[in-house]
Amino acid sequence: MATTGFDIRRTGGRIGAEILGVDLARDLDSAVVSEINAALLDHKALFFRGQTLDDAAQLRFASLFGQLTTAHPTVPSAEGKPHVLPVDGEEGIRANHWHTDVTFVRTPPKATTLRSLVVPPYGGNTLIANAGSAYRDLPEPLRALADRLWAVHTNDHDYAEPRNAKAAEHRGQSVSRTYRTAHPVVRVHPETGERGLFIGGFAQRLIGLGADESRDLLRILQGYVTRPENVVRWHWAPGDLVLFDNRITQHYAPDDYGDLPRLLHRVTVAGDAPVGVDGNHSRVVEGDEAEHYTPAAAA
Repeated sequence: MATTGFDIRRTGGRIGAEILGVDLARDLDSAVVSEINAALLDHKALFFRGQTLDDAAQLRFASLFGQLTTAHPTVPSAEGKPHVLPVDGEEGIRANHWHTDVTFVRTPPKATTLRSLVVPPYGGNTLIANAGSAYRDLPEPLRALADRLWAVHTNDHDYAEPRNAKAAEHRGQSVSRTYRTAHPVVRVHPETGERGLFIGGFAQRLIGLGADESRDLLRILQGYVTRPENVVRWHWAPGDLVLFDNRITQHYAPDDYGDLPRLLHRVTVAGDAPVGVDGNHSRVVEGDEAEHYTPAAAA
């Protein structure tokens, strides 16, 4: 990258790139930010090894890509840090399912940053999937069907029975306010125009179809998102930062590290209401507009 002095090294054939030669603890000029954003749109997920960041530096970096959300619509933030969500790997509260962040509100985050504080010596990786290449993989008849489908996403779905008191407390926080939002199954990316499957773990029912048909169709579509060729796996080390485009990816943290500690801090960038192939925007079915969440500056 002659204009900025950093390098981009692909980490997967369809998704992911490591950014080399950028110190995120320093002030970044507009040319560097512009090229990082272009790389994000191209590769969907960017990885920065060995950064020396604290929460303030992570917030500063994330804010280069837009206004920040507060930590979460229902789950408490880190103490005294309203924009920072601790992603704690305590047993029973691990998010070991494929999802796109906070799709149960009308305006899910545009982008997510994750920074590692404590990582286990084995396991605890993060998998990120390219929902755009998944859409392109669909056979034409299935793609045409997906273009017309809308799904209801909710934070109040069938969770597994809590395994301990901490898990029960976390579930109670997660569903302390119910959100249901209708999103297009195929989202048109607002910057690139690329189409991607906008589903994941919060998508619980297809509008106009029954529970059984919804479950079967969502399972088929989700299978294309999580095909191995559409997925990159990141092996965390302390100090790493990951930035991914929440509008056209899903991610998953496998529960494969026993009772070992794992702690990340998450900061998200405010997004807009998804738009479907038909040009219609997502709409609230139940709950509020989450103004307290997007953008945080207005909260």
